[in-house]
Amino acid sequence: MLARAKELFQQGTDVVVGIVETHGRIETLKILEGLPQIARKEMQYQGHILEEMDLDAILLRHPQIVLVDELAHRNVPNSRHERRWQDVNELLDAGIDVFTTINIQHLESLNDVVYQITGIRVNETVPDRVFDRIRDIRLIDLPVSELIERLHQGKVYVPEQANLALQGFFSISNLTALRELAMQCVAEHVDSDLKESYASKGLKSISLQNELMIAIDGQGSSEYLVRAGCRLAERNGATWTVVNVARSLDFGQSSVSSYKKEYIEIDRAFELARQLGGRTEVLYGPRVASVLMDAAVDRGISNLVIGKSISPWWLKLFKKNLAQQLLNQENSIALTILHPEQGTKKINQLKKPSFLSLKESVFVLAVTCGSIFLAHFAEVLFGIEDFSVIFIISVLIVATKTRMLAAVVAALICFLAYNFFFIAPRYTFQISAHQGVVTVVAFFAAALIAGRLASQLRQQVLSLKAANAYTRVMQDLARKLSSAVNLEEVMQTGRMTLETQLQTKVWISIRDKVISSDIELNDKEKVAAEWCLKHKQPCGRFTDTLSQSSWWFLPLLEQKNSLGIVGIYFKDEVVSLNFEQKKLTESVIEYIAQAVLRTQLVNELEQAKVTSETERLRSALLSSVSHDLRSPLASIIGAADTLANFKADMSEQDQQDLLETIHLEGERLDRYIQNLLDMTRLGHEGLTLKRDWIGVDELIGSATRRLKRYKPDTQVLVQLPEQPISLYVHPALVEQAIFNVLENAANFSPPDEPVMIRTYLVSEDEVKIEIEDKGAGIPEDERHRIFDMFYTMERGDRGKFGTGLGLTIVKAIIGAHMGTIEAFSGRQNKGTLIQIKLPIHPVKE
Repeated sequence: MLARAKELFQQGTDVVVGIVETHGRIETLKILEGLPQIARKEMQYQGHILEEMDLDAILLRHPQIVLVDELAHRNVPNSRHERRWQDVNELLDAGIDVFTTINIQHLESLNDVVYQITGIRVNETVPDRVFDRIRDIRLIDLPVSELIERLHQGKVYVPEQANLALQGFFSISNLTALRELAMQCVAEHVDSDLKESYASKGLKSISLQNELMIAIDGQGSSEYLVRAGCRLAERNGATWTVVNVARSLDFGQSSVSSYKKEYIEIDRAFELARQLGGRTEVLYGPRVASVLMDAAVDRGISNLVIGKSISPWWLKLFKKNLAQQLLNQENSIALTILHPEQGTKKINQLKKPSFLSLKESVFVLAVTCGSIFLAHFAEVLFGIEDFSVIFIISVLIVATKTRMLAAVVAALICFLAYNFFFIAPRYTFQISAHQGVVTVVAFFAAALIAGRLASQLRQQVLSLKAANAYTRVMQDLARKLSSAVNLEEVMQTGRMTLETQLQTKVWISIRDKVISSDIELNDKEKVAAEWCLKHKQPCGRFTDTLSQSSWWFLPLLEQKNSLGIVGIYFKDEVVSLNFEQKKLTESVIEYIAQAVLRTQLVNELEQAKVTSETERLRSALLSSVSHDLRSPLASIIGAADTLANFKADMSEQDQQDLLETIHLEGERLDRYIQNLLDMTRLGHEGLTLKRDWIGVDELIGSATRRLKRYKPDTQVLVQLPEQPISLYVHPALVEQAIFNVLENAANFSPPDEPVMIRTYLVSEDEVKIEIEDKGAGIPEDERHRIFDMFYTMERGDRGKFGTGLGLTIVKAIIGAHMGTIEAFSGRQNKGTLIQIKLPIHPVKE
């Protein structure tokens, strides 16, 4: 590594030394001479000053290539990352190439194989997913004899350590096996590169796509099965999934302290599987073999891997092991049975030490004592002689409420109590009659069978509850998120779901918006949150990055884009989360990310709609202004020019007509500008209602008189109710609205046809005003659009005289008064009828 780096440095490549352990060897120091080095970072730990690679300094320097020795090294506690391979991952993500070294015994998937070869468990390992990022791999292979000679010369370890290594880990047989293992690993990597090369060129490699499922049970060999299954999948080019069949589900943190050892082992195995690149899943059901086979068939599994069951010979007489149950099922799935690794304590479930809890013991004693008293009273009061049913029912009660072990204990106690108290001779355990022996034995067998059946039924019920619990939580979350209309509601819904299920505090940050449970992050926690957002990876609690934090930070990702961060707070006594809690958390975060993206898309669509509508209104406004300003101005300019140049040749009447034209066109221009100002005021919510009581007849009369000034030839017929009607409205605005509708009707009504105004009292709280003309009318499919701003028609009632503002203003004014306005066809399907409804009394606006 050093020789290649120095060669590149001499060729002008920007190469720096991040960290290289020389161990005082002169040969290594000579090669390092001339290479720029990043100063190491000093850290205090338990009163000592230790040195580590300065990751931030390397990122700031950003060389082309950095040298990082000992990839499997464990960093000093309180470092950003727990392992050095995580530092390397961050360097690679930053676009910096890394030269590094790793021994074959440090590869995670080979950990069990190395243990079987050497008898030593290597604790510092590197996940295979890091190994898969290698672009160029070089095997440093030495003959065993030469490596041993280097050990003797102190070129690998100091002499004292070298002698110990030769006697233990680096014996001749171990070195030979490790050397072969390294060659196999490199060969598999080369084969993988070849397949990728074929794929990039569109060529097909000779391989069979298959799927492998590894079943674990938490009985001591789960991690071994994961590693062995991973190697098997890699050799066959298969994708793989690790599953466990469970009967319970608990999302609350309260389960962590009492978490069973086998479940803790399963959690570790699941975490290992994810590190190695596999998927994980929990299945639910009372019968393991059936659940596994159904899942394998549904997922198209080609190979099912299980561990060999180690059971006593006598148990095999009564119960088939898992492998036999799977083989008896008709299917075409290959079954691989792996023997547990040497030294693993594989214990059958019936051989595990299991005891009744205090609560179970009290319950068993209470039920059995109750059955004794009940049988005694039944004998005294009713003279009943056979009490076996009472005791069997008590066993059923125990079996449905507790475990099978408690049911067996209850059956035994009930058997003894039945014999002692109710079988002659009484108050002894002797049985005098042959019939009594048969009765007691039959009772005991019936109690055991009933207890077993009840216990199985209880397990099935628990399995159904467990299978549905996760689904119910996610369905409820999906329903709530689907009804969320904005980002704040999405964040609040996600926070409440996580807090309810995990019983903790949650902090969510999306686009500078923060939702939290009245809690603030300190500076260190903010650094962790920023790191999570930047690198799009979890950090903090339960991770190997900034693990000293009390917060678990997870990114909200959508197609590798970071939308925000979710922080979950945990108390110090919470040391881990079980698989169900992690699965729930990750699923909730995925749902939140999808909902955030949905709201983002909705906002973008709304913005695009607003932009499109704004552009449409801008074009309509320019068109309206260019026409409706130019027309009256042209008339005014023309009339004024005629008066200026030909006044002497014109009669008094002609001059008066031109002046009248100037006056009318000026008023027309003034009304148009006033309409623009009104729409501007309405659009900026500047409309203030100054309500007062006014009669409907007064409003209509005022609007009619205004119309006569501009349209003296227009006939207006008004129909009012006998009883006067008063409205609590803004008089000037409502009068303007009625005038706009009247003017619109007058423009398009034939000269010989009147405009009709009718007023009705709909109820004690509402009045209806109808304005009808006898014009050409409006097509039905366009009536709902006539109140849109700048909407005009080429024919009918919104013809060449319409500006597209009058009815829009009317709708805004009527709406401000909590009323409605609609357009209909006129009576006898002729003309247009505009209907206005207004509340009589003031209503909440």
